[in-house]
Amino acid sequence: MTIDIDVCAAAARLAGVVHRTPVLRSRTLDELVGTEVFLKCENLQRTGAFKFRGAYHAASRLPPQRLANGLLTHSSGNHGQAVALAARTLGVPAVVLMPHDAPRSKTAATIGYGAEVLTFDRYADDREALAVAAAAERGMTIIPPYDHPDVIAGQGTAALELLDDTGELGMLLVPVGGGGLMAGCAVAAAGRYPDIRMIGVEPAAADDTRRSLAAGRRVAVDVPRTIADGQTARIPGKLTFAVNQRLVHAVVVVTDDQIREAMRFAFERLKIVTEPSGASGLAAILCAAAGPPPSRVGVVISGGNIDTGRYAEICAR
Repeated sequence: MTIDIDVCAAAARLAGVVHRTPVLRSRTLDELVGTEVFLKCENLQRTGAFKFRGAYHAASRLPPQRLANGLLTHSSGNHGQAVALAARTLGVPAVVLMPHDAPRSKTAATIGYGAEVLTFDRYADDREALAVAAAAERGMTIIPPYDHPDVIAGQGTAALELLDDTGELGMLLVPVGGGGLMAGCAVAAAGRYPDIRMIGVEPAAADDTRRSLAAGRRVAVDVPRTIADGQTARIPGKLTFAVNQRLVHAVVVVTDDQIREAMRFAFERLKIVTEPSGASGLAAILCAAAGPPPSRVGVVISGGNIDTGRYAEICAR
């Protein structure tokens, strides 16, 4: 499958629109894992997660008439917020389908950015079918959460920035949900440094990409139940899997308890707030899930959208 993913062109289009997020270092972390670790803090991106990169890039490339009719998507939270802000920035309406049990802070933020929110049952409803029907009824364009070349290219700009700031890395750890961030980062990193090891990280209860890579085809899992709500895709995307199958060296898993430990570590030692999905890459480096690390490792902290009550509940356990 040939897919045109131009991360450099996406970076040019996103310049001045997205935040160039900081790269965080910690002596304590380096000593714990025995290597230099560079954390790309997408929890400090607009809307609190990397998703705004892909959502805005895809929306901004639409023909004017399609864009004017508005944007629609389905999301457990972060992508919905990103599409809502992209629509507001571009001056068009947005509709977001969200699970009825999505974190309240994410639902409130999506509404706050100006989108209309429709709810569904993540365990019973087909979110993609619902989105297609709603888009057809309203004449809107769907901005998929991950399975689109322009979305993938936008997400990859996070890795491009990281490597601009750090120089060559031996390994890059990236959280995997539907696979868009992983695919974009893999395209960007492999294009810059062909020998870099690209490692995806999934929750143990949501390892559809790991199983798919092992099987050599897309494999679906039961609807995952994990604290990492941003990584609950049942099956990898068609486009994202094609890219990741070619460029990703391995996908490792971390438990919910390991994610909790990483969130606590990020708060206590790094002074940053992460959501569970955002901390899965950090969890992987802390527990050596990918084996002995090379001398310089990058980790994408993919998001920090979590309300205070939920954060306290997770970290207190």
